[in-house]
Amino acid sequence: MLKTHQIPVLDSNFVLIVECTETGEVAIIDAPPGDEAIQYLDAHKLTPTKLLITHHHWDHTDGMAALRDRYKLTVYGPKAEEKDIPHLDVVLEDGDVFTFGAGEFETISAPGHTYGHITYFFKSEPTLYAGDALFSLGCGRMFDGPANVMWEGLKRLRDLPDETQLYCGHEYTVSNGEFALSIDPDNQALQERVAEAKAQRAKDMPTLPTTLKIEKQANPFLRPDDPGLINTMKTQGKEAFETFAAIRAAKDKF
Repeated sequence: MLKTHQIPVLDSNFVLIVECTETGEVAIIDAPPGDEAIQYLDAHKLTPTKLLITHHHWDHTDGMAALRDRYKLTVYGPKAEEKDIPHLDVVLEDGDVFTFGAGEFETISAPGHTYGHITYFFKSEPTLYAGDALFSLGCGRMFDGPANVMWEGLKRLRDLPDETQLYCGHEYTVSNGEFALSIDPDNQALQERVAEAKAQRAKDMPTLPTTLKIEKQANPFLRPDDPGLINTMKTQGKEAFETFAAIRAAKDKF
């Protein structure tokens, strides 16, 4: 059975510690700077063997050296960003599969936030570790793009099973929800998700995980082919990725 520990770090980041309770194997998803992950692992007597990196941004990689010094880790990361992420032991491309605990992770490429961003999908208990490619009610800022490539990656994530549990690299749900409501105010699923997220944050709880079923209903970045959003963004007659680009540009200015 998969158990995910969410450790808040920096202003909004998460370190995700993934534990297979059947075999005892432990992995870390991404490595922000700071010692919170090490403190948590030691306090809970967890010894990681794998470190899984989603992309090269500093707030996901600057803690790698400390973790490597502390534990005997095999470090996995995107082959496309190998030159920007030092000390990768295993480089991954889209569709690569590797064993973790009693199951397997599949690598799903989701570029756009960065040029080589990858996500990790645990197949037997559908769970997606999306890094900064996909957030609850949002998606990563499109630093490297282009929009058609980023949309194709997000569409592949949207195609995963509805019951998939979604974990992300940042706690952004409430702010994402405020923007989403500005362009999709009558969406009941979105209204309910925002209310839930605000209640969770009021109790200092994370808003994750959520399910892809909810995101498919409420997240505008997974719905650029929705007629209502097409009308709102005034992109009638254009490709879905062009509506996606318009939504992303509007969020950047929000």
